[in-house]
Amino acid sequence: MTDTARPILVFDSGIGGLTVLREIRRLLPYEQILYVADDAAFPIGAWEEQSLKQRLLDLFRDLLSVHDPKAVVIACNTAFTLAGEALREAHPDCRFVGTVPAIKPAAERTFSGLISVLATPGTVRRAYTRGLIDSFASRCHVRLVGSDRLAVLAEAHLRGEQVPDTELQAEIEDCFLEDGGRRTDIVVLACTHYPFLANRFRKIAPWPVDWLDPAEAIARQLVRVLEQHLCKTPGSAADRAVFTSNPEDPALQRLLAGFGLTLVQDQLFNVDVGRPSPQVRQAGKETLPLA
Repeated sequence: MTDTARPILVFDSGIGGLTVLREIRRLLPYEQILYVADDAAFPIGAWEEQSLKQRLLDLFRDLLSVHDPKAVVIACNTAFTLAGEALREAHPDCRFVGTVPAIKPAAERTFSGLISVLATPGTVRRAYTRGLIDSFASRCHVRLVGSDRLAVLAEAHLRGEQVPDTELQAEIEDCFLEDGGRRTDIVVLACTHYPFLANRFRKIAPWPVDWLDPAEAIARQLVRVLEQHLCKTPGSAADRAVFTSNPEDPALQRLLAGFGLTLVQDQLFNVDVGRPSPQVRQAGKETLPLA
């Protein structure tokens, strides 16, 4: 299969990766896109790490074998910070573009030195995230705020369901810190679901902050990674979306159509893709300040 006929595979646990797909389309309008959502495992931030890592390795082994993408965008902080290195080792010939918390640009932009990272509990706990802070934000005060509900609320919002401001307020309130006359001035959106709620966040926030969305930077990195392998003319193949639960959901079909995607059934997931029982942390939100 030639590079022009091979799709770019965009992966997320649900529909949050559509924020990244939107930016990819803007920069790469002629590329064929295959959107893969592991909704059978959603929300993956609640999984025990080793079980989730093995699931991702097994899932990508099959996806890469069947669909032979020219590049893979893992549009999920939780998945990439956990399994990105292992996936690259397992598939050295595949071009991977990952998603990590935008801590470096936040540290470069902050005036107050107070930064919050709004993420899933899995991303908050990840050593990868701590490494980014140590490498790029050691002179800042970084508060890690982990929510196990916000991705679910974002999906509900995008599907047109009612999500009260009070529920969102409870999930983001720990992001706002005042210290000696300084205030948090940047909140890193470290889950691709969260930008869908950014306008709601702006309305309910106690003061204005920069809500940092990494989607555009991810799309620019994809352009750099593909280099000479980019499509220069429109193709004939339709952009598709596959979900690991193989849903037949008219509302989801309409939602995806708004992003230019056709929901299709994938034979990879015709068998039981059930999930092992993850060891869920019951604490709800996690808030970890780091100097």
